[in-house]
Amino acid sequence: MQESSTKPYLIRALHEWCTDNGYTPYLVVTVDANTVVPAAHVHDGQITLNISHLATNRLTLGNDYIEFDSRFNGAVEHLFVPVGAVSAIYARETGAGMGFEVMASQPYPGGETAAPSAAGSLTEKAPAASPTHGLGDDDSTPPPKPTHLKIVK
Repeated sequence: MQESSTKPYLIRALHEWCTDNGYTPYLVVTVDANTVVPAAHVHDGQITLNISHLATNRLTLGNDYIEFDSRFNGAVEHLFVPVGAVSAIYARETGAGMGFEVMASQPYPGGETAAPSAAGSLTEKAPAASPTHGLGDDDSTPPPKPTHLKIVK
């Protein structure tokens, strides 16, 4: 039997730690073809999401994916983030948190074409190899800046 990853357990634990201490948990996600987030908020192939209980509705921190509803520019969006695409979780107020290795992500449950379609969201149509801000074909964008967070396997 294959051992399960510690990543989703650590994400849940740090989310709970942030909440218990009155901090705001932020999630850094590397956007790929299986990530459903508002495209307008993706910068350099990444998006940072506030996953506090006040900022989300129906938050699910599962072993394979993180799913919730949140408001962007006044409109409710449904977000789907594969756990493999999460690169960090940290407390906004202190910066304390943990970085992770980005792994191959899982498609939306129910098949690759079943991802929820929200206006302006990234779905399987996004380029998987080199996501960029604006999702253009411009390969001249610089690589993401390194973080001060440590990668945990």
